[in-house]
Amino acid sequence: MKKTVLIIAGIIGVLLLCTTSCTERKLNITGRNPVIEGYYADPSVIKHNGTFYLYATIDPWGGDSLALFKSTDFENWEKVALNWPTKAQCKSEDSNDSMVWAPSVIEGKDGKFHMFVSVGSEVYAGISDHPEGPWKNVNADQSPFVRTQKEDNIHTIDAEAFLDSDGKAYLYWGSGFDWKNGHCLVAEMNTSMTKLVSEPQDITPANYFEAPYMIKKDGVYYLMYSDGKCTDSTYQVRYATSDNPYGPFKEGKNSPVLHTIPGTDTYGPGHHSVLEEGGKYYIVYHRIADPSAKELLREICADELYFGNDNDILEVQPARGQ
Repeated sequence: MKKTVLIIAGIIGVLLLCTTSCTERKLNITGRNPVIEGYYADPSVIKHNGTFYLYATIDPWGGDSLALFKSTDFENWEKVALNWPTKAQCKSEDSNDSMVWAPSVIEGKDGKFHMFVSVGSEVYAGISDHPEGPWKNVNADQSPFVRTQKEDNIHTIDAEAFLDSDGKAYLYWGSGFDWKNGHCLVAEMNTSMTKLVSEPQDITPANYFEAPYMIKKDGVYYLMYSDGKCTDSTYQVRYATSDNPYGPFKEGKNSPVLHTIPGTDTYGPGHHSVLEEGGKYYIVYHRIADPSAKELLREICADELYFGNDNDILEVQPARGQ
C-alpha cells in the first residue's frame, strides 16, 4: 500500500513539475531577441484562445500585404497568409506609392477583430470574426477609413486603436514628412469601430514623430510614441501621460525609455505595441538588424516593460539574445 502511495505521489509530482515548466515556458516572452526570424517591423500583438497573433510590416519598406505569425509559446512561430489588406485592394484617388504598413489589431466589445493599417499613406480599417481572417474592409465601397491629410502637412499613417475601460473606442494616428513636424491625432469611434464619430483633434506631445500607442494603467493614460528617424540610431520610444485620452500630455521624466545602446544589437528601436500577459507588461518593437545594410531591414524584439511608483515607465533593458 505504501509503495502504491509513493508511486502515485511521484506521478503527481512529475505532473506538477511539467505543469509548472509549461506555464513558465508560455510566459517566457523575453530572454532572446529577435523573437522571429526574418525582417519585419511595426509589430501588433494580440492573444486569442491561448494563441498569440503577431502582425507586422514586411521589410524593406512594406510589401504588397502584411505578415502574420501565430504561436502558443511566443517562441515557435507559424506564418499565416492573410487575404486582406493588399496594396491592390486598398487604393483611392489620393493614394501614393507607399506599401502596406503598420498594422494595429484589437478585439472589440462586439467579439470581432478590428484592424487599422496604412496603405498609400491613408488608413484602412478591416473587420473579421477571427484573427486569421478572412478580413474585409469595413467600408463596402473599399474606401479608406481616414483619407490623406497631406494638405494639412499630416502624414496619415500609423493608426492605433485604443479601447478604454468605459467601452469607448479611439483611434490615434499621424506622422510628419521629411522626418520632421510629426502630428498625433485622435478621434472617437463608434462602439463597433467602423467609423469615426468625432472630429480629429491634434494632441501632439513633445518630441513626437510617429507610431502612437495608448495604454491605460491605474487610471493613467500613457501615450507612447516614436521619435527620430526609423532609418538610423536616432529612433527611440518616448511616452507622455494624462488623466484622459485627449490630453494634454506631459512627457515622462524617464522618456525616452527605449533607445539605441552603443555596442549592442539595440540599434534604432521603435514603433512598438504593448502586450499584457500573466500580470506583466511587455514592449514588442522592431530594431534595425544591420545598420550597414543598403536596405532598411528590421527585426522584431520583445522585452519586459516596468512601471515606477510615480506613474513613470522605467527604461527598458533589452535582452541580449542567445
